[in-house]
Amino acid sequence: MSLVGTRPPTRDEVARYELHHWQRLCVKPGITGEWQVNGRSMIKDFEEIVRLDLQYQSQWHPLYDLVLIARTIQVILTKAGAY
Repeated sequence: MSLVGTRPPTRDEVARYELHHWQRLCVKPGITGEWQVNGRSMIKDFEEIVRLDLQYQSQWHPLYDLVLIARTIQVILTKAGAY
């Protein structure tokens, strides 16, 4: 696991993967990432989670990771997207 990356898949998700879902595993899962800063527990649609993971992969850059870390701190402090 890395600091920034895709959302780690659960076992039940992997059991139901379709072909396009496997691409999200091309990047190490991270403690934070697109899913965490763009809605977290408010995002219920698995296809939206996959879309965010693939978006992260296509935009990956070390500076983008720093942006996501800064946004993660902001989300934690404001409790945005948490129940």
